[in-house]
Amino acid sequence: MASNKPAPEAPSPFTADGLGGPERTWEEWNPTAESIRPVRGKHRVAKQRGLARSSTVLGVGVIAAVGAGGMATAQSKPPVSISLPDSIADNLPDAKSLPGVGAFMAEEAEAAPVTAAPLTTAGITTAEADQGTTDAGEALRARILQQAEQQQASADADAKAAEEKAAAEKAAAEAKKQQDEAEAAAKAKIAAKIAAEKKAAEEAAAKKAEEERLAKLRASYTLPTSSYTLTSTYGQSGAMWSSGQHTGLDFAGAAGSPLKAVHGGTITSAGWSGSYGYRTVLQLEDGTEIWYAHQSSIDVSVGQQVSTGETIGRMGATGNVTGVHLHLEVRTAGGSAMDPAAWLNSKGLSV
Repeated sequence: MASNKPAPEAPSPFTADGLGGPERTWEEWNPTAESIRPVRGKHRVAKQRGLARSSTVLGVGVIAAVGAGGMATAQSKPPVSISLPDSIADNLPDAKSLPGVGAFMAEEAEAAPVTAAPLTTAGITTAEADQGTTDAGEALRARILQQAEQQQASADADAKAAEEKAAAEKAAAEAKKQQDEAEAAAKAKIAAKIAAEKKAAEEAAAKKAEEERLAKLRASYTLPTSSYTLTSTYGQSGAMWSSGQHTGLDFAGAAGSPLKAVHGGTITSAGWSGSYGYRTVLQLEDGTEIWYAHQSSIDVSVGQQVSTGETIGRMGATGNVTGVHLHLEVRTAGGSAMDPAAWLNSKGLSV
């Protein structure tokens, strides 16, 4: 028999425990600008099997930490889903129907595949992302290594540039040294050439001056006879000379040949002089005495002034002689004998 009692009501899914406990009161949710602020980055909510209707993912925590080793990401951890009992999930409103929320959920989000990619790309540049880099720590490590390599390359380049600069400076210094040495050698060579030329010029000038001096002397000095043969020289040894050595220069010639004054002066002695035979002494201005011995005759007298080339006597063989000749002696003002040939040469005369 049918009962007139009303049928028991089905337990409400909105009880405290979902099994008929005290009911919960649901209030209307009005989204605000703060609650619907877009989150940076592209996060898609994947539809999970087993969730009712929208299978809304209520929350995911992502922690990023930066340390000395790099940046850690949650790449290796799979997304965590939070599920509700079907009794509650069946009565949840569709997320797309909520005001201000559906607009942020792309249609294709429902079909988006679940991937293991990290939920954040913080610390990854666009270029690294284009190259497929997803690990921020690895990206930072790669950038650090790249920077270290660049710094090392820069240091190597600087060192190489310094070496090249030092080598260039050394080569320039060596080249300058060689150039300086070459210039110094050239200058020394030029200086030596100039000195040699100067010395040669001085020698030529001295020679010319001597020639001019001798020419003047020849004009004022002359040989005692013009036709002769030298038979004995100064300093020659022999028993025929009382001193054992010849003290003059012998000019052999024809008897009576004229004897000339070698230079202008004064007659200080004229007459017989023992072994010298007839002798004439001519004193020059500087005191030098010229002795003419063994003359056959004397043509001047004591105190007479004679000039160069004037006849003072004749060649003979008087005194201690072995033949006709002129014995010529040259003595200093003090009376010391000297080599007549050397004295005549000093006056520009050659015997």
